[in-house]
Amino acid sequence: MRTLGSSLIVIFLAGVIGWLSYTFWLAYQPKPLRLQGQIEAQQYYVSSKVPGRIDQVMVKKGDLVKNGQLIFTIHSPEIDAKLVQAQAGKDAAEALAEEVNIGARSQQIQAARDQWQQAKAAVDLLEKTYSRIDVLFKEGVVAEQQRDEAFTKLKAARFSASAALQMYQMAEEGARDETKQAAQGKARMAAGAVAEVEAYAEDTKIESWHDGEVSQILLHSGELAPQGFPVVTIIDMEDAYAVFHVREDLLADFGKGKEFTAKLPALGNKEHRFKVNHVAVMGDFATWRSTSTDKGFDMRSFEVEARPVQPIEGLRAGMSIIVTR
Repeated sequence: MRTLGSSLIVIFLAGVIGWLSYTFWLAYQPKPLRLQGQIEAQQYYVSSKVPGRIDQVMVKKGDLVKNGQLIFTIHSPEIDAKLVQAQAGKDAAEALAEEVNIGARSQQIQAARDQWQQAKAAVDLLEKTYSRIDVLFKEGVVAEQQRDEAFTKLKAARFSASAALQMYQMAEEGARDETKQAAQGKARMAAGAVAEVEAYAEDTKIESWHDGEVSQILLHSGELAPQGFPVVTIIDMEDAYAVFHVREDLLADFGKGKEFTAKLPALGNKEHRFKVNHVAVMGDFATWRSTSTDKGFDMRSFEVEARPVQPIEGLRAGMSIIVTR
């Protein structure tokens, strides 16, 4: 009986010692290292090139939008006024170019021809007058002064007739090629000004350039929107990725192109595969600690981006992601 009791005590003590040994062994085992990151997604900011007052926002938070879908409109009376001005300038320039290309009106051409004929008639009359005075001068009837005056009037009449002929020919030929080109250039410049204002007017109706989900609406109807200020933010969950901050002594497992397994607590305990697509060093503010007092250097942190190998249903930006090593 005493032998049995002693055996039980020995067995009990052995069990206690074994349990204590196992507990101490577990206590000194290295704990699994957990890296926590966050899911992010590509964001797009929808803004306008022209300032103005928000007329209407066509979407709400959480709406799914498509490329080319109308997002919001801007009311800008200034652009409407500039468009009227530009259109008036275009009409005037086109009318001038048309006038230059067509040339003078038929009435103007006829008037120039009549002036030329009138000048020709004056030349004919003065030629006859000069001939008579010249004969009288040779006969000694009139003085040389009178003959010179008649000859001067004849020369002036000939110059006037030549000038009238040139004016008549110019009226028939129309404007010079250089003048026509200049008028056409002004017309094109005015058309360009109209196209520019029309482009600004068209930009008061802002459409989405990407597919995605509306995550934020920063301005609402009636508020002023500065030029280039984002009014609506669109997030593309099809372009989602995980971001980690990894110490450099762990970076060997997260090189570009490497894959790893991670869990998303918000989606349960199911594991998902991710592939590293980008690694970049962080600033000095992210330094962790000295490796040892005698090595004399600090371990830095790196930002690691990784994308899901397969699409993950229910994935949302802001979710935590856990990697256990």
